[in-house]
Amino acid sequence: MTLAKAYVVIAKEHNNLHLAWQLSKKIRGCQLLLSKTAMTGEPVTQEEAEPIIKSLSALIFKAQDIHYDIATTIVTMKSHIQALEERANAATVQSTVFGQVAAEALPKSLHCLIVKLMTDWLKKPSLQELSYERKNSLRLVDNNLYHFCIFSDNVLATSVVVNSSVSSADHPKQLVFHIVTDGVNYGAMQAWFLSNDFKGATIEVQDIDEFRWLNASYSPIVKQLLNPDSRAFYFGAYQDVNVQPKMQNPKYLSLLNHLRFYIPEIYPQLEKVVFLDDDIVVQKDLTPLFSLDLHGNVNGAVETCLEAFHRYYKYLNFSNPIISSKFDPQACAWAFGMNIFDLVAWRKANVTGRYHYWQEQNADGTLWKLGTLPPALLCFYGLTEPLDRRWHALGLGYDLNIDNRLIESAAVVHFNGNMKPWLKLAIARYKPLWDRYINQSHPYLQDCVTS
Repeated sequence: MTLAKAYVVIAKEHNNLHLAWQLSKKIRGCQLLLSKTAMTGEPVTQEEAEPIIKSLSALIFKAQDIHYDIATTIVTMKSHIQALEERANAATVQSTVFGQVAAEALPKSLHCLIVKLMTDWLKKPSLQELSYERKNSLRLVDNNLYHFCIFSDNVLATSVVVNSSVSSADHPKQLVFHIVTDGVNYGAMQAWFLSNDFKGATIEVQDIDEFRWLNASYSPIVKQLLNPDSRAFYFGAYQDVNVQPKMQNPKYLSLLNHLRFYIPEIYPQLEKVVFLDDDIVVQKDLTPLFSLDLHGNVNGAVETCLEAFHRYYKYLNFSNPIISSKFDPQACAWAFGMNIFDLVAWRKANVTGRYHYWQEQNADGTLWKLGTLPPALLCFYGLTEPLDRRWHALGLGYDLNIDNRLIESAAVVHFNGNMKPWLKLAIARYKPLWDRYINQSHPYLQDCVTS
């Protein structure tokens, strides 16, 4: 078929339209047979294939007899291969862009839920009174309890994290969740967690806009995110073909994404905290994390360098002497999304100060591209304790072929990638892991799905 397609083009170039038509007809016959085979799953029989192959071969010999020499054929095929490669590359880029757009879009049902919850928050003074009463609960600063922090603007995703955590815990009433969201979603987040019970766990919701200390004069990242060039890069069209579309995801412009570097300042009275991303599902009790010996380190994390490409040199620019003189390019990277932090050791090592230093050094974007993992690899260098791999399984947002045994044994499964479980893009095989922690009978969820 490939050879025949090349001769179709050559025949047309030599104005032999009849031969081109004959070749095209036989090619269509081949395609129909292959389509039938693909649909039925039955192999092509010799009886089906032989007449098509013979007739197509005869036409190819006829083309060769008309002096369409092999050199001409090779040149023509090369040009077609090049054209196909260009089309394939363009399709890949386009697919990536469309996938990114879809991943960034807020599903209508989720937007509907936020509107309903925001209406409750504004119309029901009792919710705001309850929020005020719980604001000063001593449980929020009790270091005998187990504290978790989540920074998110996604109500439903945060709810799944909390619900899966308490459902997997041996003693859910000893769990305390500290949620920080933005001003747009604050009312909805409060309404949801005040109106629903999570097995007696304590839940605090804060608005990042109330962190007056987190300003441009203190935080380099705030200053950089307010820079017009940064905003144009993130929110402009994908015009620079040399920049991966995923690197222009506006989530990187969200200060919520960088709050993980300010945990000791947000919770000055706490000694240990487990940080959870909003795209994870908890499958086992996480409280044993708090009794792990971190050997004086700040961060307990699962390493990701079982694959060669998850090493420092893949995230950082080692051609810059400020990086190459201080770090090992073969050092093992680790995962963000489920981390146990010793906040006493954090304050002692001044990790937030390290973060500020490296953000200032990278003001021109030459040390690393974007995201929070590269600066974290620098800040926590020499301060990270490797955890057993079973604590954190990654890739459910992009990898179709994760071993079921790895998923089943994992304490936390992470939907990192564009195929988030709340999107239509979600990988069907993994979606039930997330769906089971959604209360499908909730009237708001039912209304929003049906509408």
